[in-house]
Amino acid sequence: MMTQRRSATEILAMRESGRMLATILGLLKLQVQPGVSTKDLAVIAKRELDAYGAGAPFLGYQGFPDVICISLNDEVVHGIPRPERVIQNGDIVSLDFGVNYRGMITDSALTLIAGKPRSKKHLDLIKYTEQSLTAGISIVHDGVRTGDIGAAVQKVLLAHNYGIVRDLVGHGVGHHLHEDPNIPNYGRPNTGPWLHEGMTIAIEPMATMGSERVVLEHDQWTVRTYDHSMSAHFEHTLLITSNGAEILTLP
Repeated sequence: MMTQRRSATEILAMRESGRMLATILGLLKLQVQPGVSTKDLAVIAKRELDAYGAGAPFLGYQGFPDVICISLNDEVVHGIPRPERVIQNGDIVSLDFGVNYRGMITDSALTLIAGKPRSKKHLDLIKYTEQSLTAGISIVHDGVRTGDIGAAVQKVLLAHNYGIVRDLVGHGVGHHLHEDPNIPNYGRPNTGPWLHEGMTIAIEPMATMGSERVVLEHDQWTVRTYDHSMSAHFEHTLLITSNGAEILTLP
C-alpha cells in the first residue's frame, strides 16, 4: 500500500501515537542497564502500552512474537526479547518500537550504550548514525524524492567510513507499519518516488563499523552483521509539510 496524504484526524492520532512512543522509549532508555534482560525491557514496554490503551503493531507482525525489537552489538535489527539475553556492561543496545493509536501507527528507534562504553569508536558510531538521520530529515519537504533522502543519509555515513545496510530500508507508515515507498539509506539526488505534503514516512539509517552485508539468524528474525562488526540504528516517523518535516516521534 502506498502511503497517502493524511487527514486532519489521522494526523492528530499520529501525533498522539508518536508522543506515546517517544515517552515509552524515554522510559526504556533509563532501564537499559547491565544485568537487565531484553525481555525485562519488553515487559515494561507492554505495560506502558496497556496503560495508554494503545496497540502494539510489532506484536504478531508477520509472526513477530513481541511488542518491541531489541538488538545488541552486532545485531542490526529485529532482535527478539528473551529472558536469557542479559545486557552486559558496554553493550550497544538498539530499541525499535511502534505504537498503534486510533488505527494510526508510528515507528521509532534509537541506540545507546549500557553502562561504560568499551570504545570511543562505539560512541562515534552511535553519534554519526544519529547525525545521518538528522541529515535525512533536514532535506524533507513537499516534493522531495526518496533518492534525495538516501543521498543525505549516505553522505554522513560514508564520510565516517561506516557500512550502510542496504538490505533494510525506511518506509511509509500510517495505517500499516510498512507502506510504500521504500526509503533506502543511500541513493542519488533527484531519483526515486516523489513524496508530498501530508504523507507520513519513517527514515531509519542502519550503520555498521564494517561490512554492509547482513545475515539472518536461525530464529528467522534477528539480522546480524556478516562480519560481526558493531551496528547502530536510529529512526523517526515524520509528517511531510510544505517546507520541511514535523517529527512525530518526539516527547
